[in-house]
Amino acid sequence: MDLDIVFEDDNLIVLNKPAGLVVHPGSGNARGTLVNGLLAHCGESLSGIGGVKRPGIVHRLDKDTSGLMVVAKTDAAHQKLSAQFSDRTLSRTYLAFVLGKTPPEDYIDAPLGRSTLNRQKMTIRKSGGKEAQTYFKTLAYYGTRAVVASFIECRLETGRTHQIRVHLSHAGHPLIGDPTYGRARSNPMLKRLWGLEGNQWQDNRQALHAAELKFVHPISGKKMQFSVGLPHDLIVLKETLEKA
Repeated sequence: MDLDIVFEDDNLIVLNKPAGLVVHPGSGNARGTLVNGLLAHCGESLSGIGGVKRPGIVHRLDKDTSGLMVVAKTDAAHQKLSAQFSDRTLSRTYLAFVLGKTPPEDYIDAPLGRSTLNRQKMTIRKSGGKEAQTYFKTLAYYGTRAVVASFIECRLETGRTHQIRVHLSHAGHPLIGDPTYGRARSNPMLKRLWGLEGNQWQDNRQALHAAELKFVHPISGKKMQFSVGLPHDLIVLKETLEKA
């Protein structure tokens, strides 16, 4: 697997995961995952770190979310990075394209848990859910006659499954292209977007990208910061929205 490695030393790897790549093996995904690629890259030294099925994985990204991840190469690095993830000193910033006009900034504090109707989905839970907080600010609006979409920057204070996707959908601004929490293509705003001349956005994944990652190096104690720009498909989406 051709891994897009942003940084690597003896203790960790920071990589830029493409959309469409599953992080760790599971039902129906025994091979071709990021973990398989990491094991091939690092050899047996990675196996067993953080668990047999998730060697080295400190945090994950959804299959169709692109962007930065940090992976531990030693037990010591894994423990310390996991601790930073738990105490929220490991900082992650995401870029997202969502439907409608978002407020200039907002803070969503709504607990998340598994849906009782569909165990594959997460939902807002008034009781029994885990605390989840997402802060976002708006970077741009798109639409000449009326705003049809917004470009936002999100910062997670917790790291729940599908957190940004559920929180933004709950707020009335689902991610463009989200197959699980998004809007049907019959939605008036989406129909307007996809009807634009020259539109090449394929609408095959949620428009979410992990753009920035900050943490303290688990061994040296040095402050680390990494950022990556939008991938090609989201640049295409942005160019499409600018014509709306």
